[in-house]
Amino acid sequence: MPKTLVKALAREGIVEPTPIQQAVLPSALAGRNVLGRARTGSGKTLSFGLPVLDQLAGGTRRPKAPRGLILVPTRELATQVQRALAPLAAPLHLRIMTVLGGTPINKQIHQLRDGVDLVVATPGRLADLVDRRACTLQHVEITVLDEADHLCDLGFFKPVDALVAMTPSTSQRLLLSATLDGDVDRLVRRHLPQHDLHEIESAQEPESRMEHHVLVTPRTEKLATASRLLAHNPRTIVFARTRRGATRLARQLTTAGIEAVDLHGDLNQAKRERNLAAFSKGAADVIVATDIAARGIHVDDVKLVVHYDAPAEHKAYTHRSGRTARAGEAGTVVTMTTREDLRDVMALQAKAGVTARQHDAATAPSPLTPEALAASGTLPEPGSAGGRGGQRSGGGQRSGGGQRSGGQRSGAGQRSGAGQRSGGQRSGGGQGRGTGGGQGRPAGQGGNRNRNRRRSGGGQARPVA
Repeated sequence: MPKTLVKALAREGIVEPTPIQQAVLPSALAGRNVLGRARTGSGKTLSFGLPVLDQLAGGTRRPKAPRGLILVPTRELATQVQRALAPLAAPLHLRIMTVLGGTPINKQIHQLRDGVDLVVATPGRLADLVDRRACTLQHVEITVLDEADHLCDLGFFKPVDALVAMTPSTSQRLLLSATLDGDVDRLVRRHLPQHDLHEIESAQEPESRMEHHVLVTPRTEKLATASRLLAHNPRTIVFARTRRGATRLARQLTTAGIEAVDLHGDLNQAKRERNLAAFSKGAADVIVATDIAARGIHVDDVKLVVHYDAPAEHKAYTHRSGRTARAGEAGTVVTMTTREDLRDVMALQAKAGVTARQHDAATAPSPLTPEALAASGTLPEPGSAGGRGGQRSGGGQRSGGGQRSGGQRSGAGQRSGAGQRSGGQRSGGGQGRGTGGGQGRPAGQGGNRNRNRRRSGGGQARPVA
């Protein structure tokens, strides 16, 4: 990287790379396409941001024609990425802008006309600008799809597919995500047929210190129980299922003496930014958000996440919960439910790979602090709907597989390294070859190998085709 960029990192106090950065940066800085997977809060932003800035440094700025493109699912995440990269881009004399809905489009048109180097965009607004011929992607040198699984979950597959197709096929492309299945796989096959794959499992990342709990309460007592919980836990993110529900809950909590703000898609961008800033700066103790905002909230020192309304599926549970216990810090996740819905919540958590302590609100400790919850409650019986999680009884997440030392995959699809057994289970991924600690794939279920994929990361093998 340019010395100017290295010095800028040092000024920000960034001197040691995270595991995902160690894995991705060599490939990306060498100009290769990269497919990366790591959990939320692992440092993915700089793992793609630094190669983008390196690629664009010293180039020529053109009107309406950005040379770098980062696509993200939410407005909050776009703002977060822009703020993370701006102090690093300034010494390189690079101009960054965000393109997102909820803000005046004419202002964005004028900015593009003046010329920018890098656009951080949500798909809908960028597609609108392209349709208006206010922006062209024909000169893009490097494209990033950040949180690609969330982009697809929100129904953006078609616009993302179309936007990436507008960039030169010879340009560099990076895709980073927490999961690499479903429509993400389709994007990979269409736009990154040749790439280096890096999958970082929990053995390479700082060990998670996230504890999970279920708080069972009658529906009629749910608000009172939530108020009791939140009164003793400032700096909490609460998730509601609907926009209207988030607004109502934030208002009810404020009335109960707990300063709360809401965050969801019905708010204009200025209001969303004000509410997020109020929470970030401590003016509000609680922020009540919907799923669409889950990955856009990157606030330090969040000690508690509350699922006031349980999510619909396990991926949403993982993404919501990932707002706490980031980068090795401790955090607590509490899911509120009724006795009637308890088995559904346990099954959801089992799919997410966690086992949670269960508490009856009527007999739960007072005050309801993370320390008190950790020392009380019961664990589900083995074999029950929630009894097969990835967590120990104390709530700390069980570490997963190790990083795979596969090197470059040959045309025959063989992987270097000897598979190891531990307790009858393969510790390598794929067909059991490899030195990683991920779960092995049963023989005969490996699927078709992708001969164009390089593996230089860790974790489970996952065929693209």
